[in-house]
Amino acid sequence: MTPLRRDGLAPTRARSWPTEIAPRLYRAAVPTSRETTGPKRTDPAQRPSREAATLETATPHAPSLDELVAAVRDHAGLRAKGAIGAVRRVVEISDPVTGPGDDGAVVEMAAGGSVVVCGEAMHPAFVASDPRAAGMAAVLANVNDLAAMGAVPRAIVNTVVATGAAATEALGGMAEAARLYGVPIVGGHITEHGGEPALSAFAVGDADRVLSVSRARAGQHLVFAGCVDGRMRTGFDFFTSIGARGPRLAADVRLLARAARDDLASAAKDVSMAGSIGSLAMLLEPSKLGADIDLDKLPTPAGVSLDRWLTCFPTYAFWLTTDHPEQCVDLFRSAGLAAAAAGTVTDRGVLTVQHRYESRKVFDLEREPITGLW
Repeated sequence: MTPLRRDGLAPTRARSWPTEIAPRLYRAAVPTSRETTGPKRTDPAQRPSREAATLETATPHAPSLDELVAAVRDHAGLRAKGAIGAVRRVVEISDPVTGPGDDGAVVEMAAGGSVVVCGEAMHPAFVASDPRAAGMAAVLANVNDLAAMGAVPRAIVNTVVATGAAATEALGGMAEAARLYGVPIVGGHITEHGGEPALSAFAVGDADRVLSVSRARAGQHLVFAGCVDGRMRTGFDFFTSIGARGPRLAADVRLLARAARDDLASAAKDVSMAGSIGSLAMLLEPSKLGADIDLDKLPTPAGVSLDRWLTCFPTYAFWLTTDHPEQCVDLFRSAGLAAAAAGTVTDRGVLTVQHRYESRKVFDLEREPITGLW
């Protein structure tokens, strides 16, 4: 029997999607290796990497609430966010809209409208072990950041420092992801280098109405929206739904711009390396807000333990604050995604979670910095 997810929908079967020729608009410091157009490939997050990564298939255990809280607090991806606080030493902090602190930076244009810019750097070890997957992740992370700001992605540029072969693989991954997300790669820079590789990507989008963490308010509902069709990758806390959603990814990331435009959300945060609860804490931190979250209402993939789900980086998952929870949830569900009103924003500065009629404090954001930026 096909297992049901917590949102009551049966998971769909993942499919693979063909690659495209890597884009050629690059300024190269050293001539790059030849471009290649290999055979069709499966989603790189779903095939073994050079580290022989496999997909998780074991039946998950049921962790206690104390184990869940410990997993969230001890998560390396969350602890790494503390490095963001170094920005305070070199950049004047104003607010999340006009200064550092949100998923993207907002530039108000003289002719009207808002442009949102953002950037992501992939970890060198990830680039070295699976450059194609790293290329896809670089695009994915940028379009999710733009989406969390209520922006529509318009263009991506990149920088690649790697061997010719690794650069070609990384660019191929970026080209495939760019096609799936419907955003062009318009330029970049390549340096051929035999040492540790580096890969970064930068994106620009525009927004009719910006979503900003500065606009979250006590009393609002917290909607969790995401894709729970897919598989968990072992060796790296990544839940991939790229194969499951395929060409629907482009429309998925543009749903948040619609939510912003229709006043169905005020603030949003994409779930990234900090995990679901850690990313929510980052949304609340600037205004020292808190939240009460019911984990039993959180959409969760079948076959994935709750501690893994709370600490993984999903292909598509967002928190949104809203005064219209039913309409906000319907927006995502009508697109075949999972969504639920899973909590509320409070003014206490404490993030708590409830599970099976028990409740625990996870963070006191009045006293515990997440990024250290505020």
